[in-house]
Amino acid sequence: MSPEKMLAHILSFPTVVGQPNGDLIAALKAYLEEHGAACTVIPGPEGDRSNLFATLGPKDVPGYIFSGHVDVVPAGEPEWLGDPFTLRREGERLIGRGACDMKGFVAAVLAAVPELAKLDLKRPVHFAISYDEEAGCRGVPHMIARLPELCATPLGCIVGEPSNMTPVLRHKGKVTMKVTARGVPGHSSRTDLGQNAIHMLVPALAAAAQAAEDLKSDAQDAHFAPPYSTMQVGTVGGGQAVNIIPDRAEALIEARAIPGVDPIDLFAPLQAAAPDLGFEAISSYPALATEESHPLAALLEGLTGKAPLAAVSYGTEAGLFQAAGVPSIVCGPGDISRAHKPEEYITVGELDAAYHLALDLGHRLAL
Repeated sequence: MSPEKMLAHILSFPTVVGQPNGDLIAALKAYLEEHGAACTVIPGPEGDRSNLFATLGPKDVPGYIFSGHVDVVPAGEPEWLGDPFTLRREGERLIGRGACDMKGFVAAVLAAVPELAKLDLKRPVHFAISYDEEAGCRGVPHMIARLPELCATPLGCIVGEPSNMTPVLRHKGKVTMKVTARGVPGHSSRTDLGQNAIHMLVPALAAAAQAAEDLKSDAQDAHFAPPYSTMQVGTVGGGQAVNIIPDRAEALIEARAIPGVDPIDLFAPLQAAAPDLGFEAISSYPALATEESHPLAALLEGLTGKAPLAAVSYGTEAGLFQAAGVPSIVCGPGDISRAHKPEEYITVGELDAAYHLALDLGHRLAL
């Protein structure tokens, strides 16, 4: 199956983040097993979503992981010119939800499986296919936790987020925190008899705004733009009507931290300012920090012909793999600027480049 046909197949499964993905995982497992791969389905605690880990070659020696997610953001925008879950080709553009972020990469490396299976691999190629990355890498930790039983510690992990096939060495870590206030409802004419949950949020929101300013002069890393950790309040909600004292309110607050800073620690001023509120980290992943001198950087430069890029602004599961002891790098087809937009696309050339990356790595592992 060509990379384009594989992309059309994978894209036809509307695996929107937070929704079941069993049909797609079953189809990919059957395809991989047909070509001799050892497959393990790793369900998540949600009960209707799973990861898939597959191996070609010997499992008991260190090899390399191709890692990608198959969940996509919703496709409800009216600007789509066709069904977003039916691949549409216009010239060199292959259009559809997830074509770029990041079913294109998954399709490209899986299209290489029949050829990889013919090689006498001295080291294995692994495929780590995860769910709910778009919700903050919720699926992949369950797979990473089982890596010791699935394979020898890998030499490296290639996360195929769209990077124009340029190896990427670093990204920030992230935590999304849900901050919840519970008040006492009542009629707005008797505020003395109730407790306003929205008002209760104010100290935490003010602390978040102050933290955002303070971080500008805190620890710096020139690899990033901006070169410091950041915080922002993303959403605030609560209340039913203007004449009802709101009994519940919540905010989603995001922190992104440079390597060496734990993003969860950035919430300490908020918790100190509002100790009576509920704080729940609903998604998180650590920063990625791979040095230019690491062998994985040299390997990807050799495979792509492109010098590694110091850092990107978006985040990936690469930080989670690195934290688990697997050297990691980001390198995938497409441009992140096309992600999460109507008429999302990847080009035929970009798809083929990722396909040949997988084949070239396989040939190296067969030497």
